[in-house]
Amino acid sequence: MNVNMNFLQDLLSSIGRRTRGQHLSGGEGAPSSLARLTSVCETLMQPGGEASQILIAQEALERYASLGDSDRVAFFQLLGERYAAEPDAIHQAYAAYRDNGDNASLQQLFAACEPRRQHLLRRLNLCPGGTYELVKMRADLLRCLKTNPELAPLDADFDHLFASWFNRGFLVLESIDWNTPAAVLEKIIHYEAVHAIGDWSDLRRRLDPEDRHCYAFFHPATGDEPLIFVEVALCRGIPNNIQTILEGGDEVRPEEADTAAFYSISNCQAGLRGISFGNFLIKQVVQELKRELPNLENFVTLSPVPGFARWLADARDSGACQLADETAKGVDEGRWLEDARLRDKLTPEIRALAAHYLIDAKRDNGLPLDPVARFHLGNGASLHRLNWPGDSSENGRRQSHGLMVNYLYELDRIEQNHEAFSREGTVVCTSEIRREAKQGRSRCRHGSRTDA
Repeated sequence: MNVNMNFLQDLLSSIGRRTRGQHLSGGEGAPSSLARLTSVCETLMQPGGEASQILIAQEALERYASLGDSDRVAFFQLLGERYAAEPDAIHQAYAAYRDNGDNASLQQLFAACEPRRQHLLRRLNLCPGGTYELVKMRADLLRCLKTNPELAPLDADFDHLFASWFNRGFLVLESIDWNTPAAVLEKIIHYEAVHAIGDWSDLRRRLDPEDRHCYAFFHPATGDEPLIFVEVALCRGIPNNIQTILEGGDEVRPEEADTAAFYSISNCQAGLRGISFGNFLIKQVVQELKRELPNLENFVTLSPVPGFARWLADARDSGACQLADETAKGVDEGRWLEDARLRDKLTPEIRALAAHYLIDAKRDNGLPLDPVARFHLGNGASLHRLNWPGDSSENGRRQSHGLMVNYLYELDRIEQNHEAFSREGTVVCTSEIRREAKQGRSRCRHGSRTDA
């Protein structure tokens, strides 16, 4: 039955493309793309057979793809206004529930409160490739939100639907290696968001050796488009420098490794922002590696600290943090790269300020200011070690003055750490880092709270 339906969808799509192609571009006197899209959406909302709705949904998505930026904003505004829930229907359903208080009237109230645009989005999802097109549509919407905050309710509808469509139960974990199809490998290069992959040789260094692994989550409805992937290096001991890993140094036989280091985690689809995959990915990869290599004892990250340089600059500009002249010049000019004596002198001060930043710098909601810290601590990791210098690349120096961090995932403590962080904002870390944070506080005159 599924095979027959897939064949029918492909056949209808082919017919639809041939019959629609001649008028998608319009002609003299033809309605605008936005007007035609509006009409197609209204038709899609009407009752009809599944075959015809597949064709209509595909035309609607093709019409949307042809819109310019201003027309896309206008389309989103139309969805927000014309496809909202009906106030009269809500009032009537609420009155019925207030009078009866039974499950049937409660269900009617739920149905009345659902915006019509959710129903439209579900119907747009009928056609082949519809899910991925809607993910791209939401990416457009997120860009528009910056200047059109009134579109937030529409974004909430996307978020609500995607949370169901991309439920963990639908995700498929795949191992990525040098034998993975080139189309997928090209996407890995494109989507890498932490440490840029320069070329195919660079990619091969990350995938081909025995002590390198890569895992990605896929979804049946998005084909070979990865949702998120993680790169892993097997090591002896906990690594403290990213250049050694990226350049392929210190290769180790898998059976001799005691540590799996997650050194890059990249979300691939901007339209799925807010849908959490990383938590599931890391925990499942830990289980996979532990099953394959029982000799592994440590599961850690080698993570960037992307907010540290900006926080330190703001703290210095405001007078909240005072640095000695030599320290300030060494940090600003990056002279520590070549000057080992200066590097040794700067190490305790940089570590102290970094520990203070990671433990004490908070957003207004009480969570850590640093986004990578929020991610790993929220997943149940602990702040294990500060590595300076850990990243001498231009990007690493610009974002974090070369600082990197190991977050430790201990299988028997993940849930406990997660609960402490979620309920109280507790940053679980080593006693050494707590001592360094105390030293960092002494260099700063007041707290570091911000809503950034």
